Amino acid sequence: MSLDTEKWFFEHFDSAGTAFGLRVKGKLERVASPWQVVEIWDTETFGHLMTIDGATMLSSRDNFLYHEMMSHPALFTHDRPRNVAIIGGGDCGTLREVLRHDNVEQAWQIDIDETVTRLAERYFPELCEANDDPRAQLLFTDGVAWMKDREAESIDIIIVDSTDPVGPAAGLFQTDFFRECHRVLRNGGIIVQQSESPLLHTDTIIRDLHHNMRAAGFDDVRTLPFPQPIYPSGWWSCTLAGKQCDLSRFRNEDVQRQQLPTNYYSDAIHQGALTLPPFMAHALN
Repeated sequence: MSLDTEKWFFEHFDSAGTAFGLRVKGKLERVASPWQVVEIWDTETFGHLMTIDGATMLSSRDNFLYHEMMSHPALFTHDRPRNVAIIGGGDCGTLREVLRHDNVEQAWQIDIDETVTRLAERYFPELCEANDDPRAQLLFTDGVAWMKDREAESIDIIIVDSTDPVGPAAGLFQTDFFRECHRVLRNGGIIVQQSESPLLHTDTIIRDLHHNMRAAGFDDVRTLPFPQPIYPSGWWSCTLAGKQCDLSRFRNEDVQRQQLPTNYYSDAIHQGALTLPPFMAHALN
């Protein structure tokens, strides 16, 4: 991360030889928690920007792309999702999207760093609209440890809304963690993991995710790409794994009937995302 004299925020991706920048008006807050440094910036064109350890996390302008794709494809693929656990996602945008579904009876939001949630409540209040929903329970603890304590076959959907697979989030991409998730999910259950850039990481992180999820016992694994301007390459993805669940089929009639107030997700977007570009299909098969 750098800030030049004309007040541009830059995040450099040395491994890819690229960088992303936003013109900023200034820094609004900086908090060093026991786990990471969280900063809030006021940008000229993307609203508020949250960064963690210098890496872009979300902006006011484009976060809907990520939060909608991390939640709705899985929730409309499952036959009847009642219990949902979100690991990470301290900004609570994914929680808000999950609780737009009336059939969800309980949602746990588990993030190790309370700092992220408190700053989101202040600078991204629209993402925290569901925090007081009686179905929501916010927990600030280690997600891996929390999963180990769950009863077998007690959850329908697990959403791993994590940072990059380094530091505190590294364990959330490993086979041992996915085995615990497989144990905790009921038959027909789905796990969702944010899976980085299709352009930059298909041959590495995404391919490893497919391998680790299948090694943990999941029957079907699919990666859904979507645009994300503030992330490396401008392209991101989520990877779904099903426990006795066919991820190629979803309740498209319910998508049309419920007409959730989404800005990106739709039944057509969901169907299109299931078809991988040939370079991804080749690498993952």
